[in-house]
Amino acid sequence: MNDTLHRDLHQRFYQNLGRLFYAIAAVDGVIKKEEIDALKKIVREEWLDLDEYTDSFGTDAAFQIEIIFDWLDANKPDPQNAFQTFMDFHADHKELFTPQINEKILAASQNIAAAFRGKNKSELVMLAKLQSLLKK
Repeated sequence: MNDTLHRDLHQRFYQNLGRLFYAIAAVDGVIKKEEIDALKKIVREEWLDLDEYTDSFGTDAAFQIEIIFDWLDANKPDPQNAFQTFMDFHADHKELFTPQINEKILAASQNIAAAFRGKNKSELVMLAKLQSLLKK
Protein backbone atom coordinates (compact mmCIF):
# COMPACT_ATOMS: atom_id res chain seq x y z
CA MET A 1 0.00 0.00 0.00
CA ASN A 2 1.50 3.36 -0.91
CA ASP A 3 2.17 5.98 1.77
CA THR A 4 -0.70 8.28 0.74
CA LEU A 5 -3.29 5.48 0.96
CA HIS A 6 -1.82 4.28 4.24
CA ARG A 7 -1.87 7.82 5.67
CA ASP A 8 -5.47 8.28 4.51
CA LEU A 9 -6.54 5.02 6.15
CA HIS A 10 -4.93 5.99 9.46
CA GLN A 11 -6.49 9.43 9.29
CA ARG A 12 -9.90 7.79 8.80
CA PHE A 13 -9.09 5.44 11.70
CA TYR A 14 -8.57 8.40 14.02
CA GLN A 15 -11.65 10.16 12.66
CA ASN A 16 -13.70 7.09 13.50
CA LEU A 17 -12.25 7.04 17.01
CA GLY A 18 -13.50 10.62 17.29
CA ARG A 19 -16.96 9.39 16.27
CA LEU A 20 -16.82 6.59 18.82
CA PHE A 21 -15.69 8.83 21.67
CA TYR A 22 -18.37 11.37 20.73
CA ALA A 23 -21.00 8.62 20.81
CA ILE A 24 -19.83 7.51 24.27
CA ALA A 25 -19.88 11.06 25.63
CA ALA A 26 -23.15 12.10 23.97
CA VAL A 27 -25.25 8.95 24.40
CA ASP A 28 -26.78 10.33 27.61
CA GLY A 29 -27.92 13.48 25.81
CA VAL A 30 -25.26 15.92 26.98
CA ILE A 31 -21.49 16.23 26.74
CA LYS A 32 -19.95 17.62 29.90
CA LYS A 33 -16.76 19.67 30.11
CA GLU A 34 -15.19 16.85 32.13
CA GLU A 35 -15.74 14.43 29.25
CA ILE A 36 -14.11 16.84 26.79
CA ASP A 37 -11.17 17.34 29.16
CA ALA A 38 -10.80 13.57 29.53
CA LEU A 39 -10.81 13.14 25.75
CA LYS A 40 -8.10 15.77 25.23
CA LYS A 41 -5.94 14.22 27.95
CA ILE A 42 -6.38 10.74 26.46
CA VAL A 43 -5.44 11.92 22.97
CA ARG A 44 -2.27 13.59 24.23
CA GLU A 45 -1.19 10.84 26.62
CA GLU A 46 -2.30 7.71 24.77
CA TRP A 47 -2.71 8.30 21.04
CA LEU A 48 -0.14 10.87 19.86
CA ASP A 49 2.80 8.51 20.25
CA LEU A 50 1.03 5.51 18.73
CA ASP A 51 2.40 5.97 15.22
CA GLU A 52 4.15 8.45 12.94
CA TYR A 53 1.20 9.28 10.68
CA THR A 54 0.38 12.90 9.96
CA ASP A 55 -2.45 14.58 8.11
CA SER A 56 -1.97 16.59 4.92
CA PHE A 57 -0.87 19.58 7.02
CA GLY A 58 1.84 17.64 8.84
CA THR A 59 -0.11 17.50 12.11
CA ASP A 60 -0.17 14.23 14.05
CA ALA A 61 -3.09 12.24 12.65
CA ALA A 62 -4.28 11.41 16.17
CA PHE A 63 -5.54 14.99 16.48
CA GLN A 64 -8.27 13.90 14.05
CA ILE A 65 -9.91 12.36 17.14
CA GLU A 66 -10.38 15.81 18.68
CA ILE A 67 -11.26 17.52 15.41
CA ILE A 68 -14.08 15.09 14.63
CA PHE A 69 -15.27 15.00 18.26
CA ASP A 70 -15.46 18.82 18.37
CA TRP A 71 -17.27 18.99 15.02
CA LEU A 72 -19.80 16.39 16.12
CA ASP A 73 -20.26 18.12 19.49
CA ALA A 74 -20.98 21.40 17.68
CA ASN A 75 -23.41 19.79 15.21
CA LYS A 76 -25.09 17.32 17.61
CA PRO A 77 -25.84 14.33 15.35
CA ASP A 78 -27.41 11.22 16.85
CA PRO A 79 -24.76 9.42 18.95
CA GLN A 80 -26.15 6.06 17.83
CA ASN A 81 -25.38 6.98 14.21
CA ALA A 82 -21.83 7.96 15.14
CA PHE A 83 -21.43 4.65 16.95
CA GLN A 84 -22.77 2.74 13.94
CA THR A 85 -20.33 4.55 11.64
CA PHE A 86 -17.49 3.44 13.91
CA MET A 87 -18.79 -0.14 13.89
CA ASP A 88 -18.98 -0.10 10.07
CA PHE A 89 -15.40 1.17 9.84
CA HIS A 90 -14.31 -1.55 12.26
CA ALA A 91 -16.00 -4.22 10.13
CA ASP A 92 -14.28 -2.95 6.99
CA HIS A 93 -10.81 -2.56 8.55
CA LYS A 94 -10.43 -5.24 11.21
CA GLU A 95 -6.69 -5.43 10.48
CA LEU A 96 -6.22 -2.05 12.22
CA PHE A 97 -7.79 -3.32 15.44
CA THR A 98 -5.05 -5.30 17.14
CA PRO A 99 -5.57 -6.55 20.71
CA GLN A 100 -3.41 -3.66 21.98
CA ILE A 101 -5.40 -1.07 20.02
CA ASN A 102 -8.67 -2.59 21.23
CA GLU A 103 -7.46 -2.33 24.83
CA LYS A 104 -6.58 1.35 24.28
CA ILE A 105 -9.99 2.01 22.73
CA LEU A 106 -11.84 0.31 25.59
CA ALA A 107 -9.78 2.09 28.27
CA ALA A 108 -10.28 5.48 26.60
CA SER A 109 -14.02 4.87 26.22
CA GLN A 110 -14.32 3.84 29.87
CA ASN A 111 -12.41 6.94 31.00
CA ILE A 112 -14.56 9.30 28.93
CA ALA A 113 -17.76 7.68 30.21
CA ALA A 114 -16.57 7.87 33.83
CA ALA A 115 -15.28 11.46 33.60
CA PHE A 116 -18.53 13.01 34.84
CA ARG A 117 -20.20 11.34 37.84
CA GLY A 118 -19.37 7.83 36.72
CA LYS A 119 -21.08 5.80 34.03
CA ASN A 120 -24.83 5.98 33.52
CA LYS A 121 -27.08 3.31 32.05
CA SER A 122 -26.94 4.52 28.43
CA GLU A 123 -23.14 4.73 28.58
CA LEU A 124 -22.92 1.25 30.10
CA VAL A 125 -25.07 -0.19 27.31
CA MET A 126 -22.90 1.41 24.62
CA LEU A 127 -19.70 0.32 26.38
CA ALA A 128 -21.00 -3.26 26.51
CA LYS A 129 -21.75 -3.16 22.75
CA LEU A 130 -18.26 -1.78 22.11
CA GLN A 131 -16.62 -4.44 24.25
CA SER A 132 -18.58 -7.15 22.42
CA LEU A 133 -17.53 -5.72 19.05
CA LEU A 134 -13.85 -5.48 19.94
CA LYS A 135 -13.67 -8.93 21.57
CA LYS A 136 -14.90 -10.73 18.43
